[in-house]
Amino acid sequence: MDLPQVRGKLRAGQALSGMTWLRVGGPAEWLFRPADEADLAAFLAALDGDVPVFPMGVGSNLIVRDGGIDGVVIRLGRGFGGIAVEGGRVVAGAAALDAHVARKAAEAGLDLTFLRTIPGSVGGAVRMNAGCYGAYVADHLVEVRAILRDGRAATIPAADLALGYRASALPEGAVIVEATFAAEAGDPEALAARMEAQVARRDASQPTKELSAGSTFRNPSGASSTGREGESHELKAWSLIDAAGLRGHRLGGAAMSDKHPNFLLNADAASAAELEALGELVRERVFQSSGIRLEWEIRRIGKNAPTRDGG
Repeated sequence: MDLPQVRGKLRAGQALSGMTWLRVGGPAEWLFRPADEADLAAFLAALDGDVPVFPMGVGSNLIVRDGGIDGVVIRLGRGFGGIAVEGGRVVAGAAALDAHVARKAAEAGLDLTFLRTIPGSVGGAVRMNAGCYGAYVADHLVEVRAILRDGRAATIPAADLALGYRASALPEGAVIVEATFAAEAGDPEALAARMEAQVARRDASQPTKELSAGSTFRNPSGASSTGREGESHELKAWSLIDAAGLRGHRLGGAAMSDKHPNFLLNADAASAAELEALGELVRERVFQSSGIRLEWEIRRIGKNAPTRDGG
């Protein structure tokens, strides 16, 4: 494959397993780390339109399959990680970590505390409309700047992204480079205390010291159960997994967490295939026990490794 000249780093066959939180996956056919926006735009403008492009953040919500990814994986570096406060708005580069954005905003007296416990970077948070404790990116996002697949720069208002539950309508192949958030004012000390409490709550209920990719499945939309007092309660994915008897269930090196059964873990040198197979087993068992088909929240990309017979 003939690729355009770049000022950043462009490598063939780059291993991706070390770039995901689950530490699995095959290589990228090509991995591109642009030097800056101009480098990224020029590369995409000159790249054959038939070559697939996959923008990758810090791999916090991702299973890369064992056969790797065809085409070009684009990973933004430190030059895309700036954070600036402008009045009541926070402008963050796509590579800025969500937790860093929350802290920087709080120091300036702006409330983006919901980002503090969301794993990953701003680009991925926008793409997935990430949320926590009842607040979502959609509640604060003003606009994003992106480099489109053909190399053109575009400013896209939040209203045009159709942000939904763990979803957005970002154009195919577009690479987010910056996002602007609106935030309410707050006392910096109070915001810092709130974030400390959020972190403590997360660490008490989630396996934060183990290899995971955050919540594995989305909470079922519109599903509810009736409690003893006749009150309706929204069903959670973890409770359905627990009820199906799958807390701590293992398949090869993959496991569902004992601490929080909606967390899929690389417990013992698992392959991507084992992790995905365990996830599918959970989906089937939950469907058998509840009639509800869980939907993946973790993104799964790439191709499976060839089998011994070449299949």
